[in-house]
Amino acid sequence: MEERKKLMKVLKNKIIYTGNGKIDNGYVRFNQRISEVDEMRNFVPQEDDEIIETDATYVIPGFVDVHSHGGYGKDSMDASADEIDWMVRQMAAKEGITTYFCTTMTQTYDNIEKAMVQIKEAAEKNPIIQGIHLEGPFISVNYKGAQDASYIKKPDEKALAHWNELSGNRIRVVTYAPEEATEEFENWCLSNRIVPSAGHSDATYDQLVASRACHVTHLYNAQRGLKHREPGVTGYGLLTDGVNTELICDGIHIRPQMIALAHKVKGSDGIELITDSMRAKGMPEGKSELGGQVVYVKDGTARLEDGTIAGSVLTYIKAFQNIIKFTGVSIEDAVKMSSGNQAKEFGLTQKGAIKTGKDADFVLLDEELELKGTISFGEMM
Repeated sequence: MEERKKLMKVLKNKIIYTGNGKIDNGYVRFNQRISEVDEMRNFVPQEDDEIIETDATYVIPGFVDVHSHGGYGKDSMDASADEIDWMVRQMAAKEGITTYFCTTMTQTYDNIEKAMVQIKEAAEKNPIIQGIHLEGPFISVNYKGAQDASYIKKPDEKALAHWNELSGNRIRVVTYAPEEATEEFENWCLSNRIVPSAGHSDATYDQLVASRACHVTHLYNAQRGLKHREPGVTGYGLLTDGVNTELICDGIHIRPQMIALAHKVKGSDGIELITDSMRAKGMPEGKSELGGQVVYVKDGTARLEDGTIAGSVLTYIKAFQNIIKFTGVSIEDAVKMSSGNQAKEFGLTQKGAIKTGKDADFVLLDEELELKGTISFGEMM
């Protein structure tokens, strides 16, 4: 008996931001991957079409969060593989995240090893998990932020290689203090497809220019700042072509005017929106935990007992809305900062655009840019 053709799903009559332009009235035909995207005037119904009914106005590429520790009561540092899998599915359904880098903390080597093993197992069952962001322990005591100083170590390529092996070679970016690193460490990262990202760093501009750092972790936060005679890490991130900068657009970590300044200098091609979220995201306010430290969440802000801001409770859909609100950019430019730039930098060739052959990862939005649904690998989350 002839095998029945697999049903193709179709989103019709939508404004589609493809990541490479805009279709004012278009359709997307897909299953796990996209088979067609075009204007409605070219639409030809097919017998195996399943029309997806939604009141969404816009279809955009799924969000890519390359820096997030956790949410919904879970954290990648201590959660089991099943818990990480569940957490990431919550982020997809509730925030529009269809590509995710599990992010670690400055902790004991033993705890980092355990996290690598659990993330690997979670990623094997959940393809939304496309990598790991190792944030610490190779950072500066002077700009530790919410990281525990007692576990900070010098950048060590042997330790990094061991953790990468445990993860199934999933580490894609490492936040480190370039002023503490050797050339061997940076070269090892680059030769193993790991992006060296300056963050939690006291490096001077000249030290950074001499380094191989090509990414800046959460611009403005936990780093040597911009001054008139010393541009610091922030100045390096803003001024250096080819260096992508992360932004936490919650209006708390960075004042909206400073987000607007970063965009004015850097442009939409050089910024990647992140949440830097911690386990308290999506949970009631009150007492929480980050990297073994007590955190208190009040009025949408997470802080350590000493008042230090400790990660965020920001959702990705809110970050997307905020970059438009704070800077006045178009949806098309916001799409670059929420998926396209990340896909390009990290070689996520199946992500970041609505194009034939790419994974069917979509965010569905209404006219107010509120989330109406998430489709990941062709399935509604």
